[in-house]
Amino acid sequence: MRTVRFGSTDIQVSNIVAGMMRIAGSTDEEIRRLYRTAREAGIDFFDHADLYGFNHPGGGPHLCERRFAEALQLSSSEREQITLQSKTSIVADPWGYDQSYDHIVTSAEKSLQALGTDYLDVLLLHRPDALVEPEEVARAFDHLESTGKVRAFGVSNHTPRQIDLLETAVTQRLVANQVQLSLTHSTIIAQGLSANMAGQADSVTRDGGGIVDYCRIKKITLQAWSPFQKGFQDGVFLGSEDYPELNAELDRLAKKYGVTPIAIATAWITRHPAGIQVVLGTTTPQRVSDAAAGSDIALTRGEWYGLIQAAGHNVP
Repeated sequence: MRTVRFGSTDIQVSNIVAGMMRIAGSTDEEIRRLYRTAREAGIDFFDHADLYGFNHPGGGPHLCERRFAEALQLSSSEREQITLQSKTSIVADPWGYDQSYDHIVTSAEKSLQALGTDYLDVLLLHRPDALVEPEEVARAFDHLESTGKVRAFGVSNHTPRQIDLLETAVTQRLVANQVQLSLTHSTIIAQGLSANMAGQADSVTRDGGGIVDYCRIKKITLQAWSPFQKGFQDGVFLGSEDYPELNAELDRLAKKYGVTPIAIATAWITRHPAGIQVVLGTTTPQRVSDAAAGSDIALTRGEWYGLIQAAGHNVP
């Protein structure tokens, strides 16, 4: 398992992350098997959010965090060997966003309680809050850091300007930005390839422009969520009839490298020099193992560009 430098810190973390979004309905043994498989693959980074589990029957906020702790009962030594990350700012009822001091602090404290731990390694702001007051965020981060409850902070789905706005008040270095990225949902990368090309859809600058380059300059680690989704919540591209050329290329490279196609889809993301982490959302241990096999595969430039072109993006 290859590691990457985490943000501006000197900490090295696995470039594959085990996402715990879907474990609400899993049994204790299923969660333990998923965890063991991840650890055996070299994954030491586990991603949560206060929201995860809110829509499970009989569930609510922090459910997946609580199930993780109940099933694993981690010893203090095992806890120290992994990175626990959670996210906050999405409010389920009524749906909206809240990056106020009270919400951030209260949510983080409930995450600690649910996870049965004294500290979070990382806390991310899950989605932008149009009503954000950076001074409120700064006060919350300062409190959580000074009390030892959170060790590092970041964001998710934030644009460059939204990060700049937070940094007018927040004194901590933001270490991560979790964004949606897959071969077929790769506009944040593809738009740079089609720069200065009128008439090309990929030439349109979105999300404030250049989030990948921006995060590289700022030493913010990008984390790719839904790394195998076609687009936004519309199924995976692996094996999809919608992407015959892409799947043919994935199959060809999988045979060459002696892995499964999901490993090649993973390797396409981890090959990028930005040091992007891939956040897996599966609860199937075999898929974790198969995807993690892509961590160390160094695709050639020709293979990398061939894949993004086969995914339908413009490579002029």
